[in-house]
Amino acid sequence: MTQTESQQRIRIFDTTLRDGEQSPGVALNHAQKLEIAHTLARLGVDVIEAGFPIASPGDLEGVSRIAREVRGPVIAGLARANRADIEAAARAVEAAENARIHTFIATSPIHMQKKLNLEPDAVIERAVQAVTLARTFVDDVEFSAEDATRSDWDFLSRIFKAAVEAGATTINVPDTVGYTTPEEMRRLFEYLRAELPAHVILSSHCHDDLGMAVANSIAAAEGGARQIECTVNGIGERAGNASLEEIVMAFHTRRDVYGFETGIRTRELYRASRLVSRLSGMPVQPNKAIVGDNAFAHESGIHQDGVIKARETYEIMNAELVGREAAVLVMGKHSGRAAFRKALTDLGYEDIPDDKVQYLFGRFKDLADRKGQIYAEDLRALVDARSDVPQTFSLEGFQITSGMNMMPVAFVRLHTPDGPLDATAHGDGPVEAAFQAISKITGLHPTLESYRIQSVTRGDDALGEVSIHVRHGETHLSGTGVATDIVEASARAWIRVMNMIVAGMGKNKAITQMTP
Repeated sequence: MTQTESQQRIRIFDTTLRDGEQSPGVALNHAQKLEIAHTLARLGVDVIEAGFPIASPGDLEGVSRIAREVRGPVIAGLARANRADIEAAARAVEAAENARIHTFIATSPIHMQKKLNLEPDAVIERAVQAVTLARTFVDDVEFSAEDATRSDWDFLSRIFKAAVEAGATTINVPDTVGYTTPEEMRRLFEYLRAELPAHVILSSHCHDDLGMAVANSIAAAEGGARQIECTVNGIGERAGNASLEEIVMAFHTRRDVYGFETGIRTRELYRASRLVSRLSGMPVQPNKAIVGDNAFAHESGIHQDGVIKARETYEIMNAELVGREAAVLVMGKHSGRAAFRKALTDLGYEDIPDDKVQYLFGRFKDLADRKGQIYAEDLRALVDARSDVPQTFSLEGFQITSGMNMMPVAFVRLHTPDGPLDATAHGDGPVEAAFQAISKITGLHPTLESYRIQSVTRGDDALGEVSIHVRHGETHLSGTGVATDIVEASARAWIRVMNMIVAGMGKNKAITQMTP
């Protein structure tokens, strides 16, 4: 890479597993976090912020597992500017091929006065101590000034220079509350670039409270940032973070304007988006840029006519470029296992083990009997809903009885370690009745906290996806189920949660997490 090329290379720092997981209602278990981390590595991100190790023993172990098993990207752990946080982060990332400790402290007047109760000089002293300690564990230390965009610029220059002197190699400027504007962000980075040594990497971390996170991130790059912190689908605290896929495709599509490059494999973007949406339980809005269902859809007759004649009339990028194959897969109940495997491979799922393919083939056959023709999105939904937890319980069958002036009754049969067991239960609705029957069989009674239904494929016989969040004691869990019947999809989501409870999965979110 030449010097000029190096200067135009933007590092992508993904914080889906840290800031993204701090989204209200999101609780990823270790297996889910590891699956996302492998997907991010395949996507080509430069840095994976794997979590906040001090938050809980579970978070520390989750980051450690990613550090041990994921190769390629730098693996970072977040730490406040204190010894306990930094030592926990060091333990979590010590097995990483490339390890980073990311430490931070607030620098805005309101945060220093109201939250930290510290004078500016004391804040600088803590920052220096934190970076110095972190450098005893790793060579790669990132320092962030929380709420930087509401901080005094001269003070930012002072604390950043002190952090660099102490050994920080990356300096991050978070727009923690989504307050700034693109022009302000560009000028701030131009100022900091002139103040700090040339070897220091400047980074941006933008929140979307005013809907400008992506625009602010791009402005930061124009001002001198060479690392952008972002998340898949833009998930994160409050209104979320800057969206990884939007930033990457803005740079890719408008290279004539920006001249920046990333190392992202764009054909993996849609797949990563779907995985994060499924595991987090956070749907992608249909009109979301790049990865939304309608991002490459044309309904207007004028638009359709133009696209038929030349795609570029209304498409500034190809769907295939972000991993969204336009071709329809004609698959049905007469298709064999070999054809099914090839269809999965054509969709980019070549790494699924044979036992999982066998399981998916059975689900595919069942769906084909009810739905007829199977499309690419149907297969994606089946793969995305595949089991990633031990199957202590599985659904064998169910029947719902309901009607006007009649309380719904559910009969459910599960396969259990003791063989097939069934139960009957009432509920205010058919879904609640099914949940009650399943809980009778399993003996587990978690508390439902949220329930969401969305169509994930097309047509009158579309696959529906049900996502639930539950609490079992102090543990929070998320479950999803996919089927053409909403009650069946709901039952599968509930059973998934039962299996997670038995397997000891889930996450205790009792500790409040702090974020730059």
